[in-house]
Formats: sequence, structure tokens, C-alpha cells
Amino acid sequence: MDTTVKSTNKQSQTVPYSRLISAAPRAVLLRPCGRRVALFSPALPQRTLRVQAQIQQQQLTEGKDEQRWDAQVTEGKVRSLSGSDIRQYLAEGWLLLDVRPPSEARKAHIQGAVEVPLFLEDDSMSLSSIVKRLSAFGMGGWWLGGTHMVPNPKFLEEVQAKVPKTTRLLVGCQKGLRSLAACEQLSIAGYDTLAWVNGGFDSCKEGEVPTVGDVDIRYAGIGGLSEAIGWTEVQQEQNKGLGSVDGALKLVGLILVADLVLFAAEYVQAYMKGKL
Repeated sequence: MDTTVKSTNKQSQTVPYSRLISAAPRAVLLRPCGRRVALFSPALPQRTLRVQAQIQQQQLTEGKDEQRWDAQVTEGKVRSLSGSDIRQYLAEGWLLLDVRPPSEARKAHIQGAVEVPLFLEDDSMSLSSIVKRLSAFGMGGWWLGGTHMVPNPKFLEEVQAKVPKTTRLLVGCQKGLRSLAACEQLSIAGYDTLAWVNGGFDSCKEGEVPTVGDVDIRYAGIGGLSEAIGWTEVQQEQNKGLGSVDGALKLVGLILVADLVLFAAEYVQAYMKGKL
């Protein structure tokens, strides 16, 4: 997941969610079947520290990466576009390369776009991956949705198999930073006519991006509890949030479920104490 920060460009940009990860994980993990398993291995603290060190090292390198990516725009190697420019560029023969992960692209497919994800959801069961997924969830994933991502090792290979290097490419993602990172790889690989959606599809207005079924592209960037109860900006704007009947019903349902879970917990606690 990404989060918005100020940038020297005309619109806000985003930074990778991993930058926000700093909390130490608990020594209790979930098996795929959902059972809680305590980890008592003496090696766990050392392994966890190594994972944290890797995260900190990644944070140090990301700042330099962003400066280099921004330089592509300031040096004129990559054109900076807004949402209102997209349809015009497509009409002029540019091809839109959608580098969003599959979980976002599925929510709103773009008409005529070539989909090649720059990052993929991390589904590894290694300790490092589990720690990063738990950190991402605890640091906002539960509210905004999303999970820890890993680079797609076949990104360039897949792009080159689908897109000739003479193609004029309009590169886009949901938040804006991943597509700018993709432009760097594409430029090095020989694609020399590149444009980028500054601020990502989240900065676009309804209808600016031609999607299958005319789905508002901004819906691809919401998730978690905030989407479930209609708390997001796009839902509020389109009267599908808490102010709508549907949103109110979702909130009532959430309260009822939470109340039921609390009641069940109290019942089990009373039973364990022999009060029932």
C-alpha cells in the first residue's frame, strides 16, 4: 500500500507503504487454517531482528529511488499527465500500460490497456513475508485494505512480449509511484516515449479513465473496513457511504456482528470459570 506525501510535481505523489512499517511483530502467528500458534523458538528474536533490519535498509534506499524517479520527469524523459489528459492521449494512439497488482486491476479493468503488474501480492509463508504482512495489516491494512507486495521478477519480460519498443506508452497505477518506478525500468529497456499519470488513478475524476462497465477507477483503490462501511471519499461523493441507506445498513450490521462476538467471548469466559 502507498500513502500520499508532498512532492515537487504539480500533484501529490505517494510513497510505498513499507516505509511506514516500524512496529515489532508479536510472537504469535496464524496458520493458514486460522489456528493461533505461539512460537517459542529461541531463534525467533534473532530472525525477527534480521527482518526488521531488512525493512530499515529498504527504507533507506527508497528515498534515493524516489529522487531518481522524480528526476525522469524534471529532465523531460517522462511526460507528466493528469487524469483529464488520458482520453486525449489514447485517442492519439498511445497505449496504456496498467502496472497495478491483480487485486486492484480486477476491481476496474481499463479498456484496451495492457495489464502487467510491477508488484505482486506476497503469498510466501516464510517468516520474513509473514512479519511484513502482519506489519502491513497492523499499520493500516485492516482499515484501508491491501497487503505486503513483492516485485514482479518477470515484469520487463512480460511487457516486452506484449508491447513493441516503438510504442508510445502511457503508464499508470492506482497511487502514482509504482508507475513512475516502472517508467525507469522501461526507459532502460529501450522504451523511449513514455508518459505517466501524476497522482495515479486515485487523482482522476469519474469518467476520465475508460473502464470496462464504466466503473469509477477510484473504486480499485479502496478496501478494508473503510470500504465495508462506506467511509471512503469516492463512496461519500457518490452517496454510497455512511450517509446512504446502504452505508447505514452496513454500519448497523457491523455493530451487530461486533456485539455478537463480544457476547460469545463473555459466554465462553463465564463457562470456563464455571459460572454456567
